[in-house]
Amino acid sequence: MSVLSRVQRGRISKPPRVLLYGVEGIGKSTFGAQAPKPIFIQTEDGLDEIDCDKFPLAATYDDVLTALGELRSQQHDYETVVVDSLDWLERLVWDKLCVENGVNSIEKVDGGYSKGYTHALTYWREIIDHLNVLRSARGMVVLLIAHSKVERFEDPESSPYDRYSPRLHKHAAALISEWCDAVLFATRKMRTQSEDAGFNRKRTIAHAIGKDGGERVLRCVGGPSCVAKNRYAITEELPLSWPAFIHAMSNHQPQGTQPNG
Repeated sequence: MSVLSRVQRGRISKPPRVLLYGVEGIGKSTFGAQAPKPIFIQTEDGLDEIDCDKFPLAATYDDVLTALGELRSQQHDYETVVVDSLDWLERLVWDKLCVENGVNSIEKVDGGYSKGYTHALTYWREIIDHLNVLRSARGMVVLLIAHSKVERFEDPESSPYDRYSPRLHKHAAALISEWCDAVLFATRKMRTQSEDAGFNRKRTIAHAIGKDGGERVLRCVGGPSCVAKNRYAITEELPLSWPAFIHAMSNHQPQGTQPNG
């Protein structure tokens, strides 16, 4: 059979692959619990107050692989796999590398010089391979949760500036962000105003917009303030909820196609 005979035409509707990141307590895990029939693979202890199904807390990288393997091989009715969180999973990846290399720091793996971070990509690709099977063969939505950090971005077209990004090493963050269909930043709506600080100086004060510390929103497109993207042509800011995200996906889908979830 020739390669040309296997050419795929048109759009192929598959479950979304989503990376959601944000500050602590913003509601990332609650967002995951709103997804269709979710099962959590928890690498950090923070789901006690959320009504959801979850595997026992993973203490090692192999615990995570076991959970993914069970979802691949066993019968179940779960429709979404949620990894909570990626930055704690990264620590398990590093721990495994340290054990295999007989060192006590990722910086010392394979003689140092940051080689450990490159070797870690092998394990991240193994995780992605499992998630690809769950998505393609089992029809599961993939939701990856991470905390945020503020990083200095050296923009070649302007002066350097600070922006929010997933709290992962840059190699892992790049690999996962490219693989995902959407990278979403969860934050609160804020407004700023200048006030007189005396002695002919001004200071900028940030105020939350809305009740309970500010309206929680999803930024779906990147800019100077954060890393974000999506392959669904969603340009607007969304409420921080799974139904709002799926509704926006549906509104941007071509006629005749519908997203899972």
